[in-house]
Order: sequence, then C-alpha cells, then structure tokens
Amino acid sequence: MPTDNQQQPIIELKQARKVIETGDERKVILDDVSLKIYAGDFITILGGNGAGKSTLFNAISGNLTLTSGSVWIQGIDVTKQSPEKRAAHIARVFQDPKMGTAPRMTVAENLAIAAYRGKKRSLRLRQISKYKQQFSEFVAQIGNGLAQHLDTPTGNLSGGQRQALSLLMATILAPDLLLLDEHTAALDPKTSVALMTLTDELISQQQLTALMITHHMEDALKYGNRLIVMKQGQIVQDLAAVDKQEMKLEDFYRIFD
Repeated sequence: MPTDNQQQPIIELKQARKVIETGDERKVILDDVSLKIYAGDFITILGGNGAGKSTLFNAISGNLTLTSGSVWIQGIDVTKQSPEKRAAHIARVFQDPKMGTAPRMTVAENLAIAAYRGKKRSLRLRQISKYKQQFSEFVAQIGNGLAQHLDTPTGNLSGGQRQALSLLMATILAPDLLLLDEHTAALDPKTSVALMTLTDELISQQQLTALMITHHMEDALKYGNRLIVMKQGQIVQDLAAVDKQEMKLEDFYRIFD
C-alpha cells in the first residue's frame, strides 16, 4: 500500500457500495471501496471484465448513484451532486472517440465549449475567430495535423485525431481530476502509443491528477506513481511506484489467475 499522505485528498471514496437488484437477482458491482486520491497522483487501474473499473469512474463522476458510502471532492461531500455540477472538477476521456466531441461542430467550437466546462457559457460561437490563434497554438503541441483543422467538423477527423482532441478538451482547463477510461483502446497500436505519450506529457506538464483504466499491462507498469488492481468490485492491490517497479508482467498475470 502507498505510504500515508498528510495532505487532504483531492478525491476520496468512503466505503462506496453499489448494488443492482433485478427481480430475484442481487449483484454487488462496487463492494465497499475506500480510496484516497492525492494531488499529483497518476493512478493506473487494471482489472478484468466486470471488475468494477468503469463503475468506480461512474461513482466518482456522478453518473452512478451509490447504494451506500460517499464521494468527496476537495473535502466536500458531493455524493448527491449531479454529474453536471461535478464537471467543474472532473474531466473524462472515454474509450470511444465519438463520445468526447460534438461531431457537427468544428474543432474550434469543441474547444470553446471545453474552455467553459463547469461555468456559465457566455461565449457565442460566432466570436470564436478571436480565439483561433490561441486554439491553434494549443493543439499544435500534439503534432498530428489537428492545428490545420480548426474549421473542420469533428466528425470528419480520424479516430486518433478525434481522441487527441477529446484529451485536449479535457485538459484545456486543468481539472481537479482527469479520468481516462481506456482512452487508447479503440486506436491502432501506433496511434495508441502516440496518444499515450501525449497523455503522459500533458499530465506531467500541467501536474494533473489522473486515474487511467487500461488493459495494457505494459502501460500500467510504465506510467503513473500508483497502480490499482480491481477484482469483483473491490480494490485488491494498491501499489506505490516503488512496489510497482519491482513487479514484472508475469506478476500481473498471476494476479488475474
């Protein structure tokens, strides 16, 4: 387990539990999970199908109502807050590149919306021309040609470009917590590696706090300062960087046996 941190957690789950009942069937999909996430943590999450990884993300973001337990952000109980209200603190990049962007809106328009995440949106789309230079410089850092497509509808982008845009939208205003929900899984290997490199750079440069679900054990070993392993709705391993560095791929395979 990671050593105790004297700072207040950015995010904390206290005995978070979610039970689904359908007819006579009762299934526990999140089983009394307690977790403290501190500023600057980059936590990778491993687990098989049904382990509770996405359920954990949904509990944090507010897309799932807990059966019991609580969620805290910056020391405030947000258990009953809506996802929209929590969006002022949390940004999420999904596995499907189509989920993070509006396809009929241009790249610049999508970035403008992201720039007002969690705020009253007073920016009118016809005023976006004033911000194009700023947006162009912002997207130029990823080096995949996106800077030349500010006026292109997002639906016309490649999957890799669209997912990179989703990542930029999630980080254009540094969130308290960045949720990366298998955000490279739908991409080809080369594009996946490029996006993962960009992800690590953005997290490091902006000193972001992030949770990343991945099925790639190599990424779980390479990235982040903590590694969480989930099984049957529980956290069964929470490894600090020093412990993670001593592990090999074979050790992870044994965890899932």
